Amino acid sequence: MHGSGGKNSGLGLALLSAFAFGGSGVAAKPLIDLGIDPLQVVWMRVAGAALILLPVALRSRALLRQRPGLVAGFGLLAITGCQALYFVAIARIPVGIAILVEFLGPALLLGWIRFVQRRPVTRAAALGVVLALAGMTCVVEVWSGLAFDALGLLYAFGAACCQVAYFVLADHRTDGADAPEPLAVIAHGLAVGAVVLTALAHPWTMDWSTLGHQAALGDRDVPAVLLIGWIVLVSTVVAYLTGVLAVRTLSAQVAGVVAGLEAVVATVLAWVLLAEHLGSAQMFGGALVLAGAIVAQTAPTEPAAPEPLPDRALSSG
Repeated sequence: MHGSGGKNSGLGLALLSAFAFGGSGVAAKPLIDLGIDPLQVVWMRVAGAALILLPVALRSRALLRQRPGLVAGFGLLAITGCQALYFVAIARIPVGIAILVEFLGPALLLGWIRFVQRRPVTRAAALGVVLALAGMTCVVEVWSGLAFDALGLLYAFGAACCQVAYFVLADHRTDGADAPEPLAVIAHGLAVGAVVLTALAHPWTMDWSTLGHQAALGDRDVPAVLLIGWIVLVSTVVAYLTGVLAVRTLSAQVAGVVAGLEAVVATVLAWVLLAEHLGSAQMFGGALVLAGAIVAQTAPTEPAAPEPLPDRALSSG
């Protein structure tokens, strides 16, 4: 059992992970506005992080042989799908809206459990789904015929679906001595994502001189290369590392609830740095979405169910 000091340090790590993940969209949007294709921004993020974590992947290369499906699924869905769809979404809609739509993931997971796996869910879990869906109607302002670009919302919803795939993959892990090291799965997943994104983003067509320009972060200009460094080092490497350490100190559910602050961080940073203001109805809806996500994630699905994931603090933003 962890002492109070260990729990406090775990909570601090979970908060740091949520902050690091939450800053990715705010740093990426100025790069996209500068003219860099969203997929190329994602490629730089994933390839850069994969290069930094390459020693971890090489040390655990047996994982490719032992769990090829897990590595491929994590790389294609949890990393490539979540991050690419999220970055493409923020090119069309505000960062705060995109991250809130993505946080429908825990609620959608319960739908998968109930209707695909045909496992019972509790009333509390169902309440979480209702809260999240009600909140989303406020976020997108359904009564006004959708307040935001429909395709952007669809991309963000796709990111939420990829997050569900991540939960499902994690739920099918092997427990005990054969359980894969979370950081090793991340390192291999990033490598897979880098390969896939290289084929999709065509980085050789990118105008690399753009990285020497200044990007508009709200009313101030910052070096584009500094934003890339933030996305790679802080919003990916630091975010994943602190997320893994947090889950080892806290329970997966507690770390997952703290990770929900990622949406709050992203929304506040977008408000302060990018002047992307949300209306009162959208803020109320966002609070409902987050409340629904927390209830959906912490509600048990069946008495003997294992913890749904070893590293929930590893979010996708």
